[in-house]
Amino acid sequence: MEGFRSAAGAHRGRLRAVFVITSSFLVVEVVGGLLTNSLALLADAGHMLTDVAGIGLALFAIRLAARPASEDRTFGSYRVEVLAAVINAVILFGVAIYVLIEAWRRLREPLEISSGPMLAVAMGGMAANAVSLLLLHRAQAESLNMRGAYLEVLGDLLGSAAVVVAALVIGLTGFRAADPIASALIGLMIVPRTWKLLRDAVDVLLEGTPKNVDLSEVRRHILEIEGVEDVHDLHAWTITSGLNVVSAHVVVEEATDPAGVLDRLCECLSSDFDIEHSTFQLETHDRRRLEGAGHA
Repeated sequence: MEGFRSAAGAHRGRLRAVFVITSSFLVVEVVGGLLTNSLALLADAGHMLTDVAGIGLALFAIRLAARPASEDRTFGSYRVEVLAAVINAVILFGVAIYVLIEAWRRLREPLEISSGPMLAVAMGGMAANAVSLLLLHRAQAESLNMRGAYLEVLGDLLGSAAVVVAALVIGLTGFRAADPIASALIGLMIVPRTWKLLRDAVDVLLEGTPKNVDLSEVRRHILEIEGVEDVHDLHAWTITSGLNVVSAHVVVEEATDPAGVLDRLCECLSSDFDIEHSTFQLETHDRRRLEGAGHA
């Protein structure tokens, strides 16, 4: 793992910029929500608060992940980034549930809303979120943590758009229920994206086969290498975003140069599957019977 830089760590500067933008506008939305009596603004502010907490946690995780491996943690602290993604998802689910409950309450008892200031604050929120999305667009494809931050900001942008529409409806028609309806839409928008983030993060923690790695193709490529007779105990998993790992027991043919086979195996995984960290146990065919019948 020496010299490896996590995918999220490569975009730390962009994440910091988003943290500053989101933290600054969070204050504006809270004040605006309280002054205008808008639940939609407060809901969006609550979502922004989880963004601030989540992005702060992600930055902390990236810092921990940069620590070198030790005797106690031979893979270092890379998994902290994945844990941060799980915590972000859980927080987002909590916010969504709260917003939906409060929206239902306000639908039954709509409050007086100041639509003009509400519109101004929501439009400012859209602008701030649009800038943050541009900063995170490329990074979100490379890291679960960055994807979590991107999805949170995207949810904020959609939420701000919903608030803008609600403010226009209230200002033009006086239909005050538009505010809790917009709030409910914000809550509903959070759920599916958050579920996908949580599912992907849990897959990593359970050491599932990476989605971009076809294990049958890996097996086929290994068997095609000169000097390889068979392969078993083939496993692939993810340490953190951008770092996939493969291990396998490889049966080599008699009178084969083991060092040459090992070089070809590593070159195959590196060039064909973009897997830089692989571990192979080379063995002869008579070794297989000693390992029992439980191999894959």
